[in-house]
Amino acid sequence: MKFNNLSVKQLFCWIMAGLFLSMLAITAVIFFITKQTVVLLVSGALLLCAFIWIFALTHVFGKWLVLFTSDLCQTLDHMINGNKAPKHPEDSETQIARINHRLYRLYKIMQENLGRVDEERQELQTLVSDISHQVKIPVSNLKMVTDTLLERAVTEGERTDFIRGIRAQADKLDFLFQALVKSSRLEIGIIRLERKPCYLFDTVAQAMSGIVYEAEKKEIAVSVDCPEDLMLSHDSKWTAEALFNLLDNGVKYTPPGGKISVSVVPWEMYVEIKVTDTGKGISENNQASIFQRFYREEEVHQQQGVGIGLYLSREIVTRQGGYIKVISSPGHGSSFSIMLPLK
Repeated sequence: MKFNNLSVKQLFCWIMAGLFLSMLAITAVIFFITKQTVVLLVSGALLLCAFIWIFALTHVFGKWLVLFTSDLCQTLDHMINGNKAPKHPEDSETQIARINHRLYRLYKIMQENLGRVDEERQELQTLVSDISHQVKIPVSNLKMVTDTLLERAVTEGERTDFIRGIRAQADKLDFLFQALVKSSRLEIGIIRLERKPCYLFDTVAQAMSGIVYEAEKKEIAVSVDCPEDLMLSHDSKWTAEALFNLLDNGVKYTPPGGKISVSVVPWEMYVEIKVTDTGKGISENNQASIFQRFYREEEVHQQQGVGIGLYLSREIVTRQGGYIKVISSPGHGSSFSIMLPLK
């Protein structure tokens, strides 16, 4: 017999049947020993009282159980619909209080999960909107150039210029998609940063190699001050990517003949990689926004870029337990510091 499939009434009926048979057997044994009729009367009275109290207990307990289950179902319905929180659990050790406490915790977890889902949905909508905005301009330019080439005759020089324009827009799209792939893989955990001891000088040199050509074209003086024997546990490849983005921004926004300096200073708990330039600088109001994905200041929209480099750099550094800080003011250049933990 499976007792978990029995109803409350069936359970109490079985209890009453067992009680009746037990008392009947005890009465028969006592009567057989004593041969007194009063034993039968007393036993009958006791059995009748037991039936009355068990019946009352069954009725009261059944009513209480119906009310409890109804209230529990109503609470669960409110939790599912998210329109009402369960009652705050009382500080007691009763079984009901334990159930209420777990329901309250479950409701909080559900609300947190719903909030997280809403945030992720909003981020996804924002990402799709930002991507469509970023892609729209180069795609429109590509359509315009190809339509021009198809619809009217152009000189050989104009054709060359148009083809260069197509190549530039294709490069911009390729850069955008590559940056998006990197950031999305970091966010969803496909790419895992592996920190291992290696020389920081090699990481800085790897990042510097990506901006040497552009810096020479603009006659920007670049200096590096990094101890060659400084060993740090970090992901060299991705840290170089983060540092390159800072250096690339420095080259873009520093006028010809300017300066960019890179210095590495070990502190008590962090190693600081500072990139300082003599560029246009960043206003204090915009400094909190420059690390957002696709954010670009209004006055630099003529520069190449999609506004994802600083966002990617922050993600890389943060996932290694570090952070990025910036000190800047308009007309006085900028100083970006990558802070990586020593341990």
